[in-house]
Amino acid sequence: METHAFKKSSFSENSDCVEVAVVGNGVVVRDSKNPGGPRLWFSRTEWTAFLYGVLAGEFGLM
Repeated sequence: METHAFKKSSFSENSDCVEVAVVGNGVVVRDSKNPGGPRLWFSRTEWTAFLYGVLAGEFGLM
């Protein structure tokens, strides 16, 4: 897979975290500890639904 501009949350500071990149019509997520490892791909629709779910507290994290 090509190299893309992966971004990590500013809240993670220097700790390991997931990184996200927009790739074509989707979003790719990888583990910052293992950047060459497996990646998850989501359509933009799926990623948007996930973000709205986070904001709505659907995952019990808040």
